[in-house]
Amino acid sequence: MSRFPPVSADGGATGRGPVAYDRSRRPSVDGRSRRDPPIAEPAFHHLAGRVWRYPGDPDPGTIQPSVALITDERGGVLVDAGHSPGHAREIRAALAAAGLPEPRWLVYTHHHWDHVWGACAWPGVEIVGHAAGEPLLRAEAARPWSHRYLREQVRAEPLLGPSFRARALAMDSWDDFAVLPPTRTFTDELELPTGVRLRHVGGRHAPDSTVVLVPDSAVMLLGDCFYPPPWHLRQDGEGPDLALVRRLLDDRYHWYVSSHADPMTLDEARAAVEG
Repeated sequence: MSRFPPVSADGGATGRGPVAYDRSRRPSVDGRSRRDPPIAEPAFHHLAGRVWRYPGDPDPGTIQPSVALITDERGGVLVDAGHSPGHAREIRAALAAAGLPEPRWLVYTHHHWDHVWGACAWPGVEIVGHAAGEPLLRAEAARPWSHRYLREQVRAEPLLGPSFRARALAMDSWDDFAVLPPTRTFTDELELPTGVRLRHVGGRHAPDSTVVLVPDSAVMLLGDCFYPPPWHLRQDGEGPDLALVRRLLDDRYHWYVSSHADPMTLDEARAAVEG
């Protein structure tokens, strides 16, 4: 990989994950043609050590990121919640299918909708996020979310269109939906009881951007930290923050995982930022 993938309207990369599937290829009312190949359903795949990854939708228009589970006998840590309650339910079903346990902790890499809107479908977890994201999520929680509200907001600010249309497609129902702020916050760094470390890095994409470190598995989960701001906040020419990635590269970590693209090895990440 010679460079980082291009970014979508919400700032996410558009690279395909290891399990590529196309949600736009829905069966017709009289059934899918026998000539069509079967559609691969997403599933958890082992990345390294105790880290498992569930891929996002490769269609950038859905703005659906990957999530990760870090698990051992001390309990599971889910990194990001899914972009909707429906997405979260798919992730939970995939956990069960893979024989993986339900998480005890849910970590937000940042407050953007595609990483947190599924949280209300994860009962009983402790939600952990950076302190800068808490007031932003409380403000989001107070909005009257509905398909009508999304349409009104896009009419008022057309640049919100790609993001808000993706939200409308993600939400089958608004019943029992809630935006949940973290129940536990931190400022600089935090280590969970499982040895998973959270480090605040900030950046242009979101003020609360956090990377999740799993030292014993040599994995660094980047979230969206190096992406440019979302489309409606982006200035002309803004691209990925490669300087931030350079600062994060560390010989102790072999895998670098962003939320909207394939995992990269250390050598691939170095080639990407140097290219």
